Parts: sequence; structure tokens; C-alpha cells
Amino acid sequence: MRRVERIEQILRQAFTPEQLKVTDDSASHAGHGGFDPQGSHFSVFLVSRIFAGKSKIARHRLVYDALASMLAHDIHALVLDLHAPDEPYGSPQL
Repeated sequence: MRRVERIEQILRQAFTPEQLKVTDDSASHAGHGGFDPQGSHFSVFLVSRIFAGKSKIARHRLVYDALASMLAHDIHALVLDLHAPDEPYGSPQL
């Protein structure tokens, strides 16, 4: 299973998202530190009821906790765009 698919699987199980888009941005980081041709730089757009009433920092912590096993070895960089369903948000900017 590719890393982007594994990230999606973990986030779907942890957050039951209304919307989820995971983008592998690794190609744009070729030659930089942390680059891995298997994928190491990712962006996540995620809308979940779990984020309702939580601060931006709390939301990020929840995602970091869910992806902890991958953050140790497989993910070098992670851009997060996290929303509750009742908040205004546009299309994923990823």
C-alpha cells in the first residue's frame, strides 16, 4: 500500500471524515532534506465532526496522534487544513 493510501486509511478510521483529500507533494521537494521517492511530503484537507469546538492546535494534535506511527519514519512534512462541518471552508487548496 502506498503511503498516501495508508494516510487516508488511518484518517478515515480515526475521524470518519465528511471530506478528505490527501496529496503527495514529494515530487516538488526532490533534492531537499527528507525527500523520499516513496513519498514523504503530504498535504491533508479534512472535514470532520470530531473537530467541532476544538482549537487549531487541538485538531493538529489529534491528527499527529493518529499518524504517530508514520510520522516516526514515513512522513517528513505534513501540511494540515482541518475543519468542522459547520465552519466555512472552500475547496481543498492542496
